[in-house]
Amino acid sequence: MENFKIDIDADGIATVAFDVPGRSMNTLTSAVIAEIPALVEKIKTDDAIKGVVLTSGKTTGFCAGADLGDMASGMLAGGGDLQKAFDTGWALNGAFRQLETSGKPVAAAINGLALGGGLEFTLACHYRVVENDPKIQLGLPEIKVGLFPGGGGTQRLTRLIGVQTALMQMAEGKSWRPNDAKGAGVVHEVVEKGQSVAAAKAWIKKTVEAGGKAVQPWDDPKFKIPGGGPHHPAGMQVFVMGNAILRKQSYGNYPAVLNMMKAVYEGVQVPIEAGLRIETRYFIKTLMTPQAQAMIRSLFLSKQELDKGAVRPAGVPKSDPKKVSVLGAGMMGAGVAYVQVMAGIETVLIDQTQEAADKGKAHVEELLKKRLSRGQMTQEKFDATLALVTATTDYDLIKGSDLVIEAVFENREIKADVTKRAEAQLAEGAVFGSNTSTLPISGLAEASVRPEDFIGIHFFSPVDKMMLVEIIMGEKTGDAALAKALDYVLKIKKTPIVVNDSRGFYTSRCFSTFLMEGMAMLEEGYSPVLIDNVGRMTGMPRGPLEMHDDVALDLSYKIAKQTREDLGDKYVPTEGEQIVATMVEQGRYGRKNGKGFYDYDQKPKVIWAGLAELAPTTKGDTFGESPEALAAIDELKTRLLYRQAVEVARCWEEGVIDDPREGDLGAILGWGFAPWTGGPITFIDQTGLKAFVAKADELAAKYGDRFKVPQLLHDMAAKNETFYGRFAPEKAA
Repeated sequence: MENFKIDIDADGIATVAFDVPGRSMNTLTSAVIAEIPALVEKIKTDDAIKGVVLTSGKTTGFCAGADLGDMASGMLAGGGDLQKAFDTGWALNGAFRQLETSGKPVAAAINGLALGGGLEFTLACHYRVVENDPKIQLGLPEIKVGLFPGGGGTQRLTRLIGVQTALMQMAEGKSWRPNDAKGAGVVHEVVEKGQSVAAAKAWIKKTVEAGGKAVQPWDDPKFKIPGGGPHHPAGMQVFVMGNAILRKQSYGNYPAVLNMMKAVYEGVQVPIEAGLRIETRYFIKTLMTPQAQAMIRSLFLSKQELDKGAVRPAGVPKSDPKKVSVLGAGMMGAGVAYVQVMAGIETVLIDQTQEAADKGKAHVEELLKKRLSRGQMTQEKFDATLALVTATTDYDLIKGSDLVIEAVFENREIKADVTKRAEAQLAEGAVFGSNTSTLPISGLAEASVRPEDFIGIHFFSPVDKMMLVEIIMGEKTGDAALAKALDYVLKIKKTPIVVNDSRGFYTSRCFSTFLMEGMAMLEEGYSPVLIDNVGRMTGMPRGPLEMHDDVALDLSYKIAKQTREDLGDKYVPTEGEQIVATMVEQGRYGRKNGKGFYDYDQKPKVIWAGLAELAPTTKGDTFGESPEALAAIDELKTRLLYRQAVEVARCWEEGVIDDPREGDLGAILGWGFAPWTGGPITFIDQTGLKAFVAKADELAAKYGDRFKVPQLLHDMAAKNETFYGRFAPEKAA
């Protein structure tokens, strides 16, 4: 076999090393899935094998799950033969079932992360040993790409830990660390690093001596589901409440959530094998949905490509930044410093006063202490990592830096001053990156004596949690600077997108339309509560008014003021601009000072009573459930999504973005554009260009030119084109 290596010891225990050739990480490829039945047959029929230890032959992990790239070229195509699709899905589920009914004890020695199908592989084993390594994660994260566990996870995990815990874990896609997994009942034993195979063998020897056979709990005739099934009073309550909770979390946008719950509800009422077949049917049904196909493409396939440097300029030598200086030690600058030192980069953190610089380093220390307290870092590693940060006011310490990240206030004069001071210390070829979120890079580069090495590197807050970095090319930025910026972003384990210069670039510009459409609704007389509820119903993480508070109203006010100064007579006020200005003048800055559209000193937060004077509600606080009311809510949802998607299309026509992968992933990771859509580009493609343009024209006629689509979309609609069809991205790095 190509993917499994078998070594039988003197005790008749076969160690099966899972090792996919040519891959840095094991995944369940079509070739692996095809080999598993042969592996199981070998285990069942070889009399020399008394028991089996399944482990990984790689140091990177046990198995990261199914290879969705393989899946994309097969079942993901959609619209194919359903029986063939089911047979393909059952090939894995059926093989796992044969493994656990082989009649011989099988133990999993988990010596690295086991996610998705990787964890499901181990759940089909009779015993699970995991090494006590803080890097190891065990989980079923399929929901994050629009799927749910399809390799037995919904059935085995539920039977192991109960309906409520299993549903919550699968619905959130969270992972366990080793000791937490043992506490939850997912694994049987936690051992020190390097001891998992020996511990698994010890269990097999004990089992063989006791009779030689191992049976899964659910194959015992007396088995009962922990906490009870659907017809048990407690279990019934879980499904009734769970249905409401999952609906609240997903708003019906994610078929995977509903289908997963159906698989669990129906599957636990029948024997395990029938339950596995039910799971497979629902899995295939989910896989065929537009939502799953969109999310897999953007959140898995495109992300993998961009994380491997797919848009890096060809022919530029690879760089490896060792020292990076950060100008500005506020929350953003300190966050950047943290991700840098976590990647082993020497960091100089500079601010105007030593007190401010020290405060920034203290934030880095606070984040590192969290890792230390969770067992994710040793004290020795903590000390060494924190020592990489030098907090200072001395620009001379920038010398030797490969890159500078400027993260000072959104003020042209301040940025120009620190640019000149920093560049005076930089060697030739070092890159200067501005973290501005709105100011055009070409304008900021006017303060630079080396504009070819000046680039935008836009982080998102909080930096330690947000995975996207938007790299902005100025008019004179060179390919060498772009390549070095990409190498830096990949080293700190962030996902990069590259865009061309524009006011607000791509993410800030398009995200602002979500806030502004919410303000337009507020001005029209809609209830602020309704506006935010509808915003969440679209699949956005929060409503537009909530998000406006999060971003900070005074920041919106300052950006509008700066834009007005820059554009002069060409400036067009945005929706609700005067409402925001009045609120800021009254000291309401948003969540950061506890006063915005909401009052945050109350728990839970409540709408600020004074908002009713600035924006009276004239359209009612709520809508009923009549067809007319539901249609009105759908219209509001459509406005919020279309407003953003139309702006994305304008960015495309203007050349701000030119790769659908970056447009989609940047929107989802950058400002939370409804993940179920796969991103705004996929949203337009799946809606269909003709249908999208027709609806946008209808909205423009009713609400104004902000919904007017660019000519590009009219041309594409006439030719029945799609973005991914016409502008197919390069697949290779």
